[in-house]
Amino acid sequence: MRADPDITDAEIRCTGVGYAVDDAVLLHDVSLRLTAARTAIIGANGSGKSTFARLLNGLRTSTNGSLRVHGLDPVRDAAALRRHVGFVFTNPEAQILMPTPAEDLALSLPHVPRAERAARVAEILGRYGLAEHADVPASDLSGGQRQLLAIAAVLATEPGLVVADEPTTLLDLRNAQRVGELLLGLDVPVVLVTHDLELAARCDQAVWFDDGTVRAVGEPGEIIADYRRSCA
Repeated sequence: MRADPDITDAEIRCTGVGYAVDDAVLLHDVSLRLTAARTAIIGANGSGKSTFARLLNGLRTSTNGSLRVHGLDPVRDAAALRRHVGFVFTNPEAQILMPTPAEDLALSLPHVPRAERAARVAEILGRYGLAEHADVPASDLSGGQRQLLAIAAVLATEPGLVVADEPTTLLDLRNAQRVGELLLGLDVPVVLVTHDLELAARCDQAVWFDDGTVRAVGEPGEIIADYRRSCA
């Protein structure tokens, strides 16, 4: 991965972070320090998980508190943060911008010399089992193929941190497992928002969001067990 060589701080630190829209408070009093290679974010719908994830790459900006992502301030260092953090959406339609897989991947490779770009695109498509679909309409791909393409395009930018917001929710079991394996196998830190508690259990750390704030942080097995009991 082409992580920024100037970024040496590999932690996410929140102090009293909040986020509000008009009169709706979506996050409040979020304080935590994340240093694990694989962090799972769990909790009920509407608990603040996705809002928190979007703060990490500047899709949203906290309305109070302090946030640093690998040493970057989301306001002061907005452009650097967008380069450093790769974001995977639940629905790949939110990130596939070009008509075909080959064109979409090429869009993610401005740092690759033009003469080398086609070969690089072909190599990436082959890696994710999409080589035969390089020039077909992206809309003709299956749901699993579209999510793989979206992830491939994110990884092609060589981020230093990957944030994935429920990337397996719309997928069947086989594709969900494939995407989960792919994300957990990356060689950069991953923050994974998920309702898949089996996938969350394979992470190094878990954060449980409840009612817009952090209820617990710790070893995934313990956090997931407490979360399950709260839902019973």
